Amino acid sequence: MRFISRTSSDGVTEQLFTLGEVPGVLWTPEDAAGARPLILMGHGGGQHKKAPGIVARARRFVTEGGYAVVAVDAPNHGDRPKTEEFARVAAALRAGMAAGEDIAPHLATMHTFLADHAVPEWQAVLTAVRELDVVGGGPVGYYGMSMGCGLGVPFVAAEPQVRAAVLGLLGVDGLAETAARVTVPVRFLLQWDDDKVPRAQGLALFDALGSADKTLHANPGNHGEIPEFEIDSSLRFFARHLGQGLYGFGSSGGA
Repeated sequence: MRFISRTSSDGVTEQLFTLGEVPGVLWTPEDAAGARPLILMGHGGGQHKKAPGIVARARRFVTEGGYAVVAVDAPNHGDRPKTEEFARVAAALRAGMAAGEDIAPHLATMHTFLADHAVPEWQAVLTAVRELDVVGGGPVGYYGMSMGCGLGVPFVAAEPQVRAAVLGLLGVDGLAETAARVTVPVRFLLQWDDDKVPRAQGLALFDALGSADKTLHANPGNHGEIPEFEIDSSLRFFARHLGQGLYGFGSSGGA
């Protein structure tokens, strides 16, 4: 893991890094020391590790929960090169959208293609980040919406170090069998009027999750209109399952 830059503002330290060919960013409380819970955060389709929504959520998780947060550019996104195979899959998705087709099968193809690379990359990043003194061997959670859910479900299913996950804004196509292997506590977010993911598809993905401890939060609005209070709810969810500053993990120094 090679760190490229380090900046601090408003109590949060941000460090850009690369791990092999994977570019990423780590947020921690400023002047933090000692182990703390870690949250891996997956971005949406066409976005990147420092998309505004990712940065805003990460900073809240750091300042209000005392967590370390890491995000990486998914394959073929952000600062990473685009492959010809990805271009073909993306073109098929765009054509389906333009034709007014049900895009769920196209999304499933896209996410399956990306997950084959993303899951082992996330596992390598997790191993590397947990070797840092400021993260250490604390508990691990995952947060991902839309494509972040499409890549997150197979990652959470494959990675036993993840203890809890916030997922959502995606349907069941291509994920039913994998979702059944997710057994950690899950908070699932669904937009009732989602213009990209049919409601029935989202409900079916929630139903397919194998966890005995799972909660569905449904709110009115389109795909990208998750209410801000759901971030508060996610913080409480992770506090229960991972701990935070109040549970022995210092938000700015101390273990």
